[in-house]
Amino acid sequence: LARCDVNHQFDDPNHFILVEVYRTVDDPAKHKDTEHYKVWRDTVAEMMAEPRQSEKYENIFPEEEGW
Repeated sequence: LARCDVNHQFDDPNHFILVEVYRTVDDPAKHKDTEHYKVWRDTVAEMMAEPRQSEKYENIFPEEEGW
């Protein structure tokens, strides 16, 4: 995991989005196999208003050196 942003919606401070940035396409699967991820996943399961979902994007800016 290169970076993780936690944001909440302006008009609903109880609505959060977690944006994870990885360096390679294989890194998300590796991260999901770590113990701290499994603890987090199980801990927040009951807090979710709806099931977690994933959307894949490709970073174009900033370049890796920019952050």
